[in-house]
Amino acid sequence: MKNKIAVIIGAGPAGLTAAYELLGTAGYKPIVVERDKQVGGISKTVDYKGNKIDIGGHRFFSKSERVINWWLSFLPLKADVSQKKINLRYHNKETQVQNKNPSSGDEKIMLLRQRKSRILFRKKFFDYPLRINKHTIKSLGIVKLGRSGISYIYSRIFPLAEEKNLAQFFRNRFGKELYQTFFKDYTEKVWGVKCEDIPAEWGRQRVKDLNISKVLKHAIRSFFVKDKSLNQQATSTSLIEQFMYPKYGPGQMWETVAAEIEKKGGKILLNSEVIKVQFNNTGSIKSVRVKNSVTGNETLIEGDVFFSTMPVKDFICHSEGINIPEQIKLIAAGLQYRDFLIVGLLLHKLLFTEKDTGKKITDNWIYLQDTGIKAGRVQLFNNWSPFMINDPDKIWIGVEFFCSEGEAFWQQSDEQIILQAVTEMKQIGLIDDKDVEDAVVLKVLKAYPSYYGTYNRFDEMRTFLDAIPNLYCIGRNGMHKYNNSDHSMLTAMEAVLHLQTGGLNKDSIWAVNTEEDYHEEK
Repeated sequence: MKNKIAVIIGAGPAGLTAAYELLGTAGYKPIVVERDKQVGGISKTVDYKGNKIDIGGHRFFSKSERVINWWLSFLPLKADVSQKKINLRYHNKETQVQNKNPSSGDEKIMLLRQRKSRILFRKKFFDYPLRINKHTIKSLGIVKLGRSGISYIYSRIFPLAEEKNLAQFFRNRFGKELYQTFFKDYTEKVWGVKCEDIPAEWGRQRVKDLNISKVLKHAIRSFFVKDKSLNQQATSTSLIEQFMYPKYGPGQMWETVAAEIEKKGGKILLNSEVIKVQFNNTGSIKSVRVKNSVTGNETLIEGDVFFSTMPVKDFICHSEGINIPEQIKLIAAGLQYRDFLIVGLLLHKLLFTEKDTGKKITDNWIYLQDTGIKAGRVQLFNNWSPFMINDPDKIWIGVEFFCSEGEAFWQQSDEQIILQAVTEMKQIGLIDDKDVEDAVVLKVLKAYPSYYGTYNRFDEMRTFLDAIPNLYCIGRNGMHKYNNSDHSMLTAMEAVLHLQTGGLNKDSIWAVNTEEDYHEEK
């Protein structure tokens, strides 16, 4: 019997997971269509002169054992080279991993990394997530700390009964003082709108179960016990202290998966953009028209089932042969996205060192809280993996900007953008411009689906999409849902399971990253 064709739009984590899972389903051959020149989507690794850039930063952590096992089946775990031994508790079993410095023969591996992120505010570091310790108390000052404590207690005694927007969400959990100090400006920098204009749902999905009570509980508990299990089920998601990371960045995972897909008979088309989604007279998708950005050639690809990770706005715009109600077109047109831009800077050194040791700082990320600084975060790629940089004596960082395609900053020349990045990093005291050896600019459109615009009517869009019998919307942009990569993978796994079992509705796919397992401590 001839295999059925599953057309998958997008070769990011969701699309490639769907393709690989389909290979284990009798009768389906996946064809993955990707408009970029490489796989991975926003989880790709970009190589610039031997220096690797992780777009947006990707910690490999999940509370799903299935996802962890899936990752490790492609890239097995090796002990972090900085540790002699590490005790892991995984699948309720304890094992001791001996330190093994990865050699040239250990290319396809995961490293175990320690999580460290801090907030830089007025040239002072604060732990991220916020922790109650001597350093925080000293840096905030007695007056500020007192106001923060009173504000927090007030928010707990007199919480807002209904959380309609993100400002109210933050105030209920942190108090007004901490909200205005550490959350308001940064969040508005990221999204480009006021917190009052962002639904509280964003906070419930992204901040999850973290609040000051749990910060206090974690601070006390951490003095006595460290949770070293890979899935760290006892720890709030926002307080995870270790994660896995591919030797050469997240893209290595997806390049490995892509190679296995093709080895097993799947097909991946790069530089290929879907420009039309064509329906038949029964309301099912029959084919997609694909344009190769290198040759300009167009190809019609017919399929039996379709998985879409492309932005919902684009999917609706490119659909033809189906009657799309006007309200659905209006909702699609009003969906908003936040674009992303990163400036890679190769440096001779950083000016900041650890105060207690004088050694290089070990942060993965630094969040930039100061007003007047457009950059939102800084990644230190050396600290993700020592193999992310060509010359280990140099420092390789990524200065991240959250912006929109239409704004003036985005439309500047690369030279102007690099100059602003260098100027701001010098302004906050992180670097000296004389230490900059090289730089590059990377831009990513529609990196973050936004929860404003017409998002409040997205249920109507979901109803319309779910009614298309041979369509599965998966992944971050395919569902217009700010998922992490493991959640995107789970939506793909759930969609393939639905296809196998012939379920009556697709609710379980949309339920990923909403269940209590992702929000509450065990």
